[in-house]
Amino acid sequence: MQITIDGFVAATNGELDWMHLEDWDAEVKNSENQLIDSSDTILMGRKMTKDFVQYWENVKPDSDEGSFAKKMVDTPKIVFSKTIKGIDGKNITVENGDLTTTVNDLKNKQGKDMLVYGGAGFVSSLIKEGLIDEFHFFVHPVMINNGMRIFNLLEKRQKLSLISSTAYDCGVTVLVYQLKND
Repeated sequence: MQITIDGFVAATNGELDWMHLEDWDAEVKNSENQLIDSSDTILMGRKMTKDFVQYWENVKPDSDEGSFAKKMVDTPKIVFSKTIKGIDGKNITVENGDLTTTVNDLKNKQGKDMLVYGGAGFVSSLIKEGLIDEFHFFVHPVMINNGMRIFNLLEKRQKLSLISSTAYDCGVTVLVYQLKND
């Protein structure tokens, strides 16, 4: 999850102009590559899927993002929606069933980890239901003072254990936490 120091994942209307991925150094990019390599499924909410798919499917193969874009396009994506049955794009399945049941069924299947690529409301729903086992926060050195958060629906406290913390020269810090099961 890309997040600001003051805890926002997007500006008020979903803007991501605070996120300057072009400033990332090779080590941060390597960290993100390792994360996608450790997974075989991407979970997403309907609202952010169109922009996500359009962006990654239109990256030129010979660009700096080409190899990462190929991974994003080739990795199977499950989009959760109560309103649509299909979305144009490569390797996309739309899931209309119960979120908790579906995610728990996916967790019980053989395979690698699953990644969640948002949006904020979808991630909030997963957090509320206790469906996220591990958080990878890419904390950007910026404060935007207002916007979308992912902990809005949290009804009870959830304790986390810090697994790792890595600060990069470009200013991004990656914090990895696991959910504590008390």
